[in-house]
Amino acid sequence: MGVSTTPEPDGSVPVTAARVPQGERTRLMRLRLMEATVESLVEVGWTGTTTTVVSQRAGVSRGAQLHHFPSKQDLVVAAVDYLTERRRLELGVTAADLPEQGRTRAALELIAAQYVSPVFFAALELWVAARTDEALHEAVVRLERRFGRDAHANMIALLDIDERRGRNRQLVQATLDLARGLGLAASLTDDSARRASILDAWAETLDRELET
Repeated sequence: MGVSTTPEPDGSVPVTAARVPQGERTRLMRLRLMEATVESLVEVGWTGTTTTVVSQRAGVSRGAQLHHFPSKQDLVVAAVDYLTERRRLELGVTAADLPEQGRTRAALELIAAQYVSPVFFAALELWVAARTDEALHEAVVRLERRFGRDAHANMIALLDIDERRGRNRQLVQATLDLARGLGLAASLTDDSARRASILDAWAETLDRELET
């Protein structure tokens, strides 16, 4: 791997960083394009997100962008996978991070926060578009199923329960459905006060109904 040795005006040779391998440059460029796609979906929605807008946001030439993603469809399908991974990473909080006092309510707050994040709102734009786009629909449904399984398993771990007991499995699924619904409401207005009140009540329900 070479380094730059172009002399300075005074004849000295600068100390420079090693040249970045082509594979790493490609990975970083694709990452910028994915991040720019998410930002565009959040700010201007599905209709306003075009390959031109994304390449400008990412600081990538149109030629380079089109080489990797020839169409908006190619770009967005790749973004679905990227978004799913981003959302899975947001599930990384473990039971050890929760307080003993008010554990259920703290777990609900973590889950609910994932459904009011920019990543969720970007995914929401793709859900709407996927309803009438067959190729996008297939990609979104496949990855949403995977994310749903991860979210369910994470909630089981956060609550530290056995999902085979009583109605634990159904209560956890209801929790995720509730969090998603609250996220949808938050996409239109600031719904934080009502969301907090609902989560307070639901935490009491879970503490009463879950079998540990």
